[in-house]
Amino acid sequence: MPETPPVPILRPAGRDAKIPPLRLTRALVDRLPARVDEEGPVMGDPVPDSYYTEMTATLLAEADPGGLWVFASGSLIWNPRMPVIERRHALVHGWHRSFCLGPSRRNRGSPSRPGRMMSMDRGGSCHGIVQRMTPCNEAADLEALLRLEPPCPPVWVRGKTPSGVVRAIAFTAHPSYWGYSPECGIDELADILASSVGTRGTMAEYLLNTCEHLAEAGIHDRHLWRLQAMVAERLERLPEHAVQEAADAGRP
Repeated sequence: MPETPPVPILRPAGRDAKIPPLRLTRALVDRLPARVDEEGPVMGDPVPDSYYTEMTATLLAEADPGGLWVFASGSLIWNPRMPVIERRHALVHGWHRSFCLGPSRRNRGSPSRPGRMMSMDRGGSCHGIVQRMTPCNEAADLEALLRLEPPCPPVWVRGKTPSGVVRAIAFTAHPSYWGYSPECGIDELADILASSVGTRGTMAEYLLNTCEHLAEAGIHDRHLWRLQAMVAERLERLPEHAVQEAADAGRP
């Protein structure tokens, strides 16, 4: 079957203006191994099924009559992992993007090349996308989404959109969560993102995906743009033998 095109994003006029070009490219990302077989242990205590069923019921009971909205700040923009019927640009206050989960030794990190995952941390503001879940199967779709995210209870945020304010759930990192770690300095973070790789790819690829899709939505996150330039600079400096090793590991 043909792939269903993404739902267009409703955004304010002028959001496409003056988005700086990206220095990080697919060619630079390809200087790293596509993935590695090495994977660290599953961390944290097992999450009971009751957490997901009860959290699903709670969130749906608290949702507005118009349906459940989910605020996307990163990968949920290009991979919503749920059926979506409406998308809007939104500004949320009180939260900002942050690489505050880690060190990650699974997925896009490994024991020898640990990474840091992006979430939302307290403070500041964040431009992102609110996405309204298709209502026909909300309970099952929401529970499936919760199971793919870290087990931190989602928070309710108010997203300012071109058509008014909507209440949406957002996936954030709470300081009490075992995987939470405040974002490190930008030089150290760029070093990590330029080297981490796991069974599901590299953090450089994740960063590029995020920046590309933010740009397509007319969103310029200054912190991420600075990070992608620093990661690109590090990948440009990789010695030739490291690039060849990446090619031998499966790159064309």
